[in-house]
Amino acid sequence: MATAIVTGANRGIGLELTRQLITRGDTVFAVCRKASPPLAATGANVVAGIDVTDDESISRLADSLDGDAIDLLINNAGILSHESLDDLDLERIRRQLEVNALGPLRVTAAVLPKLRRGAKVALVTSRMGSIADNSSGGSYGYRMSKAALNMAGVSLARDLADRGIAVAILHPGYVRTGMTGGQGLVGAEESAAGLLARIDALTMESSGSFWHANGEPLPW
Repeated sequence: MATAIVTGANRGIGLELTRQLITRGDTVFAVCRKASPPLAATGANVVAGIDVTDDESISRLADSLDGDAIDLLINNAGILSHESLDDLDLERIRRQLEVNALGPLRVTAAVLPKLRRGAKVALVTSRMGSIADNSSGGSYGYRMSKAALNMAGVSLARDLADRGIAVAILHPGYVRTGMTGGQGLVGAEESAAGLLARIDALTMESSGSFWHANGEPLPW
């Protein structure tokens, strides 16, 4: 039985990851800004009121773990908006960089003392952060923030190797959630199962690589 942290756990992919981890017997600290009834029903240890863009908030998260040693950290919290050259809202772009790129880095650094040797860190990113895969342009904030997150993931893989901590950089698929307005090719249950399969298969040798939840390696 493992002890896991899941950010953005109150809905969508994060909620489903929490459900599936608990179903298989893991202990989960479910981190979110605002708890939801479905999250409360999972039986997770809900840590609400946590904003991944706020240092003081993240310090409270680390303090809430007490003496718990963490086997798995899943940085899932994220936001999405679409900007074009005709609608270049720089504040929205900055917000996505704060949440999607700096948030996971801030959380990982804060809980690092709690990660046991052999632990795993997963970053839920997007193939929209792939430079090679960008064939349609636009979505400046989301693409830039996820590309930055991918780079952070590779650096984390290098920096945490001496601690025996492996890092997974994972695209969940085009998932039907509130963030996508209910549009998508797969449901949250299927996506979460794929993400956990990739995490379970993660080794130090594959640390820092970029994968689709369905097992497909993705280009940078």
